[in-house]
Amino acid sequence: MSDHMPIWRQFPQSFWTANVMEIFERMGWYGFYAVSTLYLTNSVADGGLGFSSTDRGVIQGIATFFLYLFPAVFGALADRYGYKRIFLASVVVMAPAYILLAAPRTFGGFLAVYFLVAVGHGMFKPVVISTVVKATTEKTSSMGFGIFYMMVNIGGFIGPIVAGVVRGWDWKYVFWASAGWIVVMGVTCLVLYREPPRDAEAESQRSLTEVFSGMIGVVGNGRFFLLVVGLLVMLVMGSKWWSFGHVAIVAAAWLGLNLLGDVALRAAGRDETAPWPLQPMRVGEGRYMVFLLLMAGFWTSFNQIFMTLPEYIRDYVDTSDLIAGLSVVAGWVGTDISNWSRALFENGQLKPEYIINLNAFGIICFQVLISYIVRRRSPLTSIILGVAVTVVSFLVYLIAPTGWVVVAAVLVFSVGEMLASPRSKEYAGRIAPPEKVGMYMGYFYWCVALGNLFGGLLSGVTYQYFGPQGVDRPGTMWVLFAVLAATTAIGLVLYNRVVAPPRAAGDLS
Repeated sequence: MSDHMPIWRQFPQSFWTANVMEIFERMGWYGFYAVSTLYLTNSVADGGLGFSSTDRGVIQGIATFFLYLFPAVFGALADRYGYKRIFLASVVVMAPAYILLAAPRTFGGFLAVYFLVAVGHGMFKPVVISTVVKATTEKTSSMGFGIFYMMVNIGGFIGPIVAGVVRGWDWKYVFWASAGWIVVMGVTCLVLYREPPRDAEAESQRSLTEVFSGMIGVVGNGRFFLLVVGLLVMLVMGSKWWSFGHVAIVAAAWLGLNLLGDVALRAAGRDETAPWPLQPMRVGEGRYMVFLLLMAGFWTSFNQIFMTLPEYIRDYVDTSDLIAGLSVVAGWVGTDISNWSRALFENGQLKPEYIINLNAFGIICFQVLISYIVRRRSPLTSIILGVAVTVVSFLVYLIAPTGWVVVAAVLVFSVGEMLASPRSKEYAGRIAPPEKVGMYMGYFYWCVALGNLFGGLLSGVTYQYFGPQGVDRPGTMWVLFAVLAATTAIGLVLYNRVVAPPRAAGDLS
């Protein structure tokens, strides 16, 4: 393939179709996700559900947690039954689910339908990534994934803009818009998508049992997996239904019961040949799990821009300085922004989703430049620099609750994301044993799943306590997020020096 061949001819049709579908799928997801915090916590009189910040955090955390766990399962189904079928099945799930999101008015009802939305996106995600992988070669993969990452952010940029405009008329149009983008994605798939060449016979042999065994094997054996799942369930319960004291007692009892059971099983001579409930606990890829937990700290911090920031802007930020700047720019082009009041403003302030959307805009504009600047740096160096920049971004909010300060914080945060996120997979590949690279990369999104779960729960609890319904000290909340990000950065340095395998240690350069 000639290096001078135009870019659109270096990739097959399936590549470009998948990228177009990705734009519409991201427009559907971010079209609602970017405004979900506002919909869940706005008063009923303003068209929202009137939930507490804690309830909002639980809903966002649980649904998105499962969204990033589903791809492993649906990826195996796609290998067995075909990519196009799973693409279309995801449309059948997502489009009606978005319409149904407008109906529930209770916590349980909304969580159930939102979970259905997550299932649909979890079906789509592994198939579109697999298509890009199979439609690129070793020579074109770097460029191909660069294009794909750009498409992700284009969809993530356009979706919230449309949602911000249409919710000025009625919230129901947000759900209709998201469903509409998904339908367009489905039509694109039906008309244009052609499955890339693949070894269907070999791939179809990977059963769901093997997938679930692999998921458990990353963590450990069945009993250790059950211990971890139990602790996560207790964490969720403590975010809404139980007090923290109750959680501590139940978690200590659960941990103690499992440890005592382990002692008894080992004393009885049980080993891995016994049925899994009678096996002593065994940790799986412990080194990798530590890395995923550390990266979950980054994603926990990252998610605050979508989960916490919308409420903070709505409740604390005076955007009059931004409005004045927009008025000047509008005057230069001969228009009056007051004509767009319903689309741009809410209660006299600029809608939060437009400010948050600068994150995607910054990535679209500067990701290539940032990647070029740090191209000679090791992956770990880029990740730690990125996490350190997010620390700075959280502290920027302490300057003043004004529009331009928040814009600066969001753009600084985007730089951190551009440094850390793209290269985290590369580092995961470096620390993987050669015979386990595929497994390590297959379960990389676990850190994103955990980051969404922890991020949602932390966001809800902290804003409920530090926000206007609590002690009314939002600055302390941003310091807490900064400390979390800083702890992650320090943890990554220590991990590289102490835990990482010799070939990856010393990577900090």
